[in-house]
Amino acid sequence: MVMTSVDLADYVEVQATGTPQIVVSSNSGFLPNDQRNLAFQAASLLQRTFHVKQGAVINIQKNIPVAAGLGGGSSDAAAVMRALNELWGLQLPLAELAKLSLNVDSDVPYCIFSKTAHVTGLGENVHVLNPPLTPVWVVLAKPNVSVSTPSILRQIDYDSLAHPAIGAILSAIEQGDYQQLVANMGNALEPISVNRYPEIEQIKARMQVYGAQTAIMSGTGPTVFAIFNKQSRAQRVFNSIRGFCSEAYLVRSL
Repeated sequence: MVMTSVDLADYVEVQATGTPQIVVSSNSGFLPNDQRNLAFQAASLLQRTFHVKQGAVINIQKNIPVAAGLGGGSSDAAAVMRALNELWGLQLPLAELAKLSLNVDSDVPYCIFSKTAHVTGLGENVHVLNPPLTPVWVVLAKPNVSVSTPSILRQIDYDSLAHPAIGAILSAIEQGDYQQLVANMGNALEPISVNRYPEIEQIKARMQVYGAQTAIMSGTGPTVFAIFNKQSRAQRVFNSIRGFCSEAYLVRSL
């Protein structure tokens, strides 16, 4: 797939400590603070792999919705790995850090780089695009449901999976062709999630009624996004959709 980052972000504070204990806290009641937390797993992985005697105190201020298909946990894990790479003096190049991070989650290697990229394999092959994506406005809307990524992935029939035209998307980004990009966007997992959560299709339809040329589910869902090359149109769609969906955001691509 082609992945990109937007400026909806968690704030991750990391401090190195003199004891080997890893402590994670957050302002979210939905986020586990133990071994189930990807940030905890990321710190533990680095510690074990490089026999680090130090520990870390990690505090996560959540702004990215949890279980929303937006990679919030993966981006937090990547932030922790980049921070501890510096704080613990490991001095690993980003490519090596990304390769190791696949052991945490398949989206973490991309998040290590956090630049528009063509990602293949299990997530370990991250080809950063140059030129990058021309900046766009993005409207995000998350219905009031949470999606378990593993439960969606277990339903995939890989023989009948219909991928979007990745080549056309890459060409559109290279040429800065917004119309071609919008025309070829898609998500192979959308039919699976929509079948379980019809709210996704309802938000997609409303976004298009409000003025989005297309609306696509992010990741395994349930968040839906639409991109715009004009702030005024993005603002109109955002103003309309948040009357229907309480968790809506107007952001920029990075």
